[in-house]
Amino acid sequence: MRTMILAAGRGERMRPLTDRCPKPLLRVGGRPLIVWHLEALARAGLREVVINHAHLGAQIEAALGDGSRWGLSIAWSPETQALETAGGIAMALPLLGAAPFLVVNADVWCDFDFGRARTVAAQMDAGGLDAWCVLVDNPAHHPSGDFALEGGRLIDAAQRARLTFSGIGVYRPQLFAGIAAGARAPLAPLLRSAAGAGRAGAERHLGRWVDVGTPERLARLDEELAKEN
Repeated sequence: MRTMILAAGRGERMRPLTDRCPKPLLRVGGRPLIVWHLEALARAGLREVVINHAHLGAQIEAALGDGSRWGLSIAWSPETQALETAGGIAMALPLLGAAPFLVVNADVWCDFDFGRARTVAAQMDAGGLDAWCVLVDNPAHHPSGDFALEGGRLIDAAQRARLTFSGIGVYRPQLFAGIAAGARAPLAPLLRSAAGAGRAGAERHLGRWVDVGTPERLARLDEELAKEN
């Protein structure tokens, strides 16, 4: 099973830290954010990884190389400008194959077991699902959430209690069939459409998750991890 790490964002909220360093390479707990994901993927036995990049992308390639130091194989999907989430995935589809694949945002920190993705892919095949998302409790900076969860299905309903999309999901290539390579496109409308058609699953992760979107959150997480190590 292949994994895509989304690493093309400019990181505007992280400035000035990201003026000269791409956000995935910002260090937390003694290592770059993206390396936490690579190590977790290696532990889960998910060896084939695709990474997109745009802003200062050459730095990311130089830092990670071919992934062999983690026992991984990294393929690169460079973008001349960031194509947003769905656009970046659509651009990388030739590298991701025909089977369901795992996608992870580079700028989150989470203790979710990526090995779950294999089981999820089988469940998607059995249930005819095109998408599956990990949801988490709403953080203070996003109190309204994104989607509801009911019976293992993703629900797009404003009147129900909602959870926050973690930036971790498993998708079929067909979900992105309507996006031309090189086009900018967000992911949320595709997830809402799949949810409305009953073709999106979800589960709630009760472990640790941090959207490392600001210098303050980065510093706070770094301090927490330093105390644990």
